[in-house]
Amino acid sequence: MTVPTFQELFLPILTYAGDQQEHSKNDVADHICELLNLSSEDIAEMLPSGRQTTLLNRIAWTTTYFRKALLLESVGRGRFRITERGLQLLATNPQTLNVRTLKQFPEFQAFHQSGSSQDSDEILTDSVMSLADETPEERLESSYQSLRKVLAEQLLQRVMEASPNFFEQLVVDVIVAMGYGGSRADAGKAIGQSGDEGIDGVVKEDRLGLDLIYLQAKRWSNPVGRPHVQNFVGSLVGKSAHKGVMLTTSRFTDEAKQFVKHLPQKVVLIDGEELANLMIEFNVGVALTTTYTVKKMDSDYFDE
Repeated sequence: MTVPTFQELFLPILTYAGDQQEHSKNDVADHICELLNLSSEDIAEMLPSGRQTTLLNRIAWTTTYFRKALLLESVGRGRFRITERGLQLLATNPQTLNVRTLKQFPEFQAFHQSGSSQDSDEILTDSVMSLADETPEERLESSYQSLRKVLAEQLLQRVMEASPNFFEQLVVDVIVAMGYGGSRADAGKAIGQSGDEGIDGVVKEDRLGLDLIYLQAKRWSNPVGRPHVQNFVGSLVGKSAHKGVMLTTSRFTDEAKQFVKHLPQKVVLIDGEELANLMIEFNVGVALTTTYTVKKMDSDYFDE
């Protein structure tokens, strides 16, 4: 079973709190894992940022929404207890709970409307309801990933439209931005020969040149198959090289990917999607527009 959406957690969490005891988010997490028989993979699932598990994030936002609706109350650092209002809601024997349920409480309405310009939970389209099932962090990260995907597609399209010489420079910039190639001058000299609309060359793995990496890049639209990768590996053997990176603006076939897994040489395949993502990650061909800083409360500050 996958991790429930945070609205799907509403009823089991409020029911669990119905024992009127003090609980923490970790207590709730243990209960949910046992109740729903979540697998270790489900429990370990992370948000795209990698900073928090999906389960704990959804539990945290569920309890936050409940506190705003005055269904739960804080009783100490990271601990909460059900309120009389919460008990009264449970006494109605609800079959389901969601954001719309919480909107019957004016305190929650004030909180929810302050963070939204429109009452999207009242719009019964599949797309909007799916957004309502996400926590604020998940919505933020979903939007970020969507913007990043569009940007990657735009970058790759421009790379395909660029000249072979520009492609050479691009690969040099990416390699150096990642910390390889020694200096930019060294990398530029090593990669400066074009052929077959791609580049071939050897760059330093580090600034001291303790090891070398052989590169081949193809600005192609068609998939790169195993024969082309085999030819590249043959070039490595001919140069007594042990490490290689093959880049393409298209993609590698499954046979090509399987081929490099069991080689004595270390060969890394970078397809067009990954190349575009590396450009974004290492700020090659992109510019910063807006930065949003998301902060959280520092509980240690309030310790007395």
